[in-house]
Amino acid sequence: MAHRRRVVRAAVSTVATTACLALATPAWASSTAPLHPDHKGSTAAAFQQECDDERFDDLAAGQDGWHFVLPGGGKSGSFESITLTFDNGTGPVTVKVPDASDAYPDYFYSAGGRVIHAYVFTPAGWTLVDGTATISGEADKFNLSHTCAGTAPTQSPSPSPSVPTSPSPSTSVSPSTSVSPSESTSPSGSVSPSESVSPSGSVTPSESTGGSGGGNDDENEGGLPLTGVATTSIALGGLVLIGGGALLMLRRRRDNITFTS
Repeated sequence: MAHRRRVVRAAVSTVATTACLALATPAWASSTAPLHPDHKGSTAAAFQQECDDERFDDLAAGQDGWHFVLPGGGKSGSFESITLTFDNGTGPVTVKVPDASDAYPDYFYSAGGRVIHAYVFTPAGWTLVDGTATISGEADKFNLSHTCAGTAPTQSPSPSPSVPTSPSPSTSVSPSTSVSPSESTSPSGSVSPSESVSPSGSVTPSESTGGSGGGNDDENEGGLPLTGVATTSIALGGLVLIGGGALLMLRRRRDNITFTS
C-alpha cells in the first residue's frame, strides 16, 4: 500500500513538473548546478534531522530520507534531474532522480510554480559523496536541506575458523602429576642397620694370633702361624736328645777302658 502511494505521488509530481516546465520562459536554458561543498560527505544520521516532514511518512525502518532543495530567485528555474553519488560502505553507488526503475524511491515536489524540492530514499547508513543537478535556469549550487535517518541493519560477523595457538589449561601439568611424598626416597631405602657389617663377620679369636703375638705378618701370610712355644719345645727336645747321646757315648767309652797291672 505504501509503495502504491509513492507511485501515485511520484506520478502526480511528474505531471506537475511537466506543467511547470511547459509554462517556463523559453529564454531559460538548462545548466548544471553542483552540490553544496559543505554537504559532501554527510550521513543522514549526522545531518539536520526533520523526520516530522510529511514526505518521510512512507520511509521504511531500514531507509534514510534525503531532502534536496534548489535555492535562488527567478533565475534558478527548476530541477530537471539530479545525479547523486553515495558510498554504501563497500564502494560508490550512483542514484538518479527521477529514476524509472524505482530502485531508490524518489520524487520531485513543486512549490510556487517551480520544482525546487527533491526527495530520495536510500538504504540506511549510506554517505552522500557528491552530486550535480540539471536545472532550467542558473544557480551556483543546490543544497541538502534535511534528512531522516533510519536504522541500519546489523550484520553479525561470520564465524571464522578457530586456530588453536596455545595449549588449553586442561593440558597443562596439574598439581596431581607432581611427585608425591610416597614417590620420594623413603627412609626404608637407606642402609638399614641389618645390612651393615655384623660383628659375626669379624675375625674370631680362634683365628687370631695367640697371646705371644710374635712373628711378622708378611712372613706368615698364606700359612699357619708359628708360635714361640712350639719352637722352644723342639729346641729343648733336640738338646735333650744330644745330651742323652753324649752321655751314652761317654758311658760306652768308659766301659771299654781296661786297666792293666
